[in-house]
Amino acid sequence: MTELGMTQSTQPKIGVGSDAEKRLKARYRAEKRFRAYGLFSIGIALFFLAVLLTSIVSRGWSAFTMSYIQLPVTFDAETIDPDGTREHSALSTADYRGVISAALEKKFPEIADDRTARRDAQKMISQGAELELRKMVLANPNLIGTSADLWLPASSSVDQVVKGNAAHDESSGLSDGALAKLDQMVRSGALKRRFNTYLFTNGDSRQPELAGLLGAVVGSFYSLAITLILSFPLGVAAAIYLEEFASKNRWTDLIEVNINNLAAVPSIVFGLLALEIFLNVMGLPRSTPLVGGLALTLVSLPTIIISARVALKAVPPWIREAAQGLGASRQQMVMHHVLPLAMPGILTGTIIAMARAIGESAPLLMIGMVAFVVDTPATPLDPSTALPVQVYLWAASSERAFVERTSAAIIVLLVFLAVMNATAIYLRKKFERRW
Repeated sequence: MTELGMTQSTQPKIGVGSDAEKRLKARYRAEKRFRAYGLFSIGIALFFLAVLLTSIVSRGWSAFTMSYIQLPVTFDAETIDPDGTREHSALSTADYRGVISAALEKKFPEIADDRTARRDAQKMISQGAELELRKMVLANPNLIGTSADLWLPASSSVDQVVKGNAAHDESSGLSDGALAKLDQMVRSGALKRRFNTYLFTNGDSRQPELAGLLGAVVGSFYSLAITLILSFPLGVAAAIYLEEFASKNRWTDLIEVNINNLAAVPSIVFGLLALEIFLNVMGLPRSTPLVGGLALTLVSLPTIIISARVALKAVPPWIREAAQGLGASRQQMVMHHVLPLAMPGILTGTIIAMARAIGESAPLLMIGMVAFVVDTPATPLDPSTALPVQVYLWAASSERAFVERTSAAIIVLLVFLAVMNATAIYLRKKFERRW
């Protein structure tokens, strides 16, 4: 037998039905199934995300507009300033509700002799109308004695009926007579929807149409500012020490394990810790952004330390060797060479930690920031609330109008989170270096 024939006879023949080909086809089928499982999982996640966002936006977009009613308002001097002193205190405490009642009687003459009809008509106007008139008179006292057609905010009952969030019947809180007047104003063009400035310029309120997010936004800003000021230098310093200076022994290993475990601890545990240390032991003021920032610092520190250590590890070792080879001390090597190169990754991790902190509510609930606060905090020591806590408060309210306010607050919170995460992605792309 020739050498060629011997070679051909010793080679295994892989036919169509051989075991090797069957195993190969089985592997391909397994890979296709694995890819299908992955695509199916991503599709399910995107579906539920779309359902969530659609639900929030469909319920909350209407909160960014508000219904206004046009009334012929007369700034009667006998009602606003009967003594004619034009003093600030007198103008501030004037009977602006009486001015609105007179404007309603002028708009609907048939309610003048009907107390029930007059009371039902007054329910159509928000208490914010009184605030608007007071603000106008205080800004310009010369309005006293004049008349003008003004657009004043409608009540939440009218607003919900106009937006279609409430039924056009007595279940909306409006009587049949008030609903008839509402239809009359819609036909005559005396009722319009405008941008809801109250949502961004007012604090919290018991009246849904007057409730705003300004106090919560300012409280969140103060809390995040304190969190950033404390957690960034502490987290970066801890990461530098553990990664660059600390000797590798069982104590540093124990610290690393604890830091990794703290990153997975539920945030309410940090809230309990803040309640005990900052309020019960240190006696700091309750419901303030200062304590809120300290509690969120505890939540953010593990994430910042871990991300900073990862960024420091990503710096190539030859950078360190070259710096020390040129005579730099260990401190100079870290501060002048390693840290600047790792800073983009550190900043990205810090922003992600801040994004988590802005959405935390459990620690803030534990330290009392769930209190009803109307005024906007002027300093971090003033009582305040935060955006996620404001969502919690409005969601627990029984008023129908607070449903859309809750969704609108969630939209604003999601916008903040999207901006912060986009900033992190931008910093990573802009300063990232490939070695």
